Amino acid sequence: MGMGTIITLVIIVALVLFFIGIYNKLVTLRNRFKNAFAQIDVQLNRRYDLIPNLVETAKGYMKHEKETLEAVISARNSAVSANQEAAAHPDDPDAIKHLNQAEGQLTGALGRLFALSESYPDLKANQTMEQLMEELSTTENKIAFARQAYNDAVMQYNTYREQVPNNFIANPFGFVEAELFEVEDEQVRESVKVSFD
Repeated sequence: MGMGTIITLVIIVALVLFFIGIYNKLVTLRNRFKNAFAQIDVQLNRRYDLIPNLVETAKGYMKHEKETLEAVISARNSAVSANQEAAAHPDDPDAIKHLNQAEGQLTGALGRLFALSESYPDLKANQTMEQLMEELSTTENKIAFARQAYNDAVMQYNTYREQVPNNFIANPFGFVEAELFEVEDEQVRESVKVSFD
């Protein structure tokens, strides 16, 4: 074997190892944001479990607000469905976009319920309602932290996959851009007040 052949083989091996390193890093970063979404999923499911109890408790006091209560349950059911789709495929940008929209609608419906509940002093004084609101508030905080961790992992993945020469490997091997998990409605971006103080 001549010196030129050896140098060529060394260069080829170095390039192969370089590309394998990029591919493995993309896999690692993608798995990291998928895991981060799993943490959101846990908290969202906790939130979805609390909402029917909240609505059922409010129903006894808010007899004339049937439309609002039904809107909350409908938005909750849509969010559950969107979350199941996103949890199955957190690397599918369309699934995350759909979840973003469904969560925005749910948060908006809950905001309307909370605003209306201010007109019902007996409901505000109900111990079960207070406890549910406290649990929901805690869950909302956990969702916010989990969302931040997910968005950080997505940003790191997206940045890495867009850099040269990483993008030459990412695109052909199906490493698509990941979607951030953000609240869609600007009005909803403000924290929902969930206390009756």
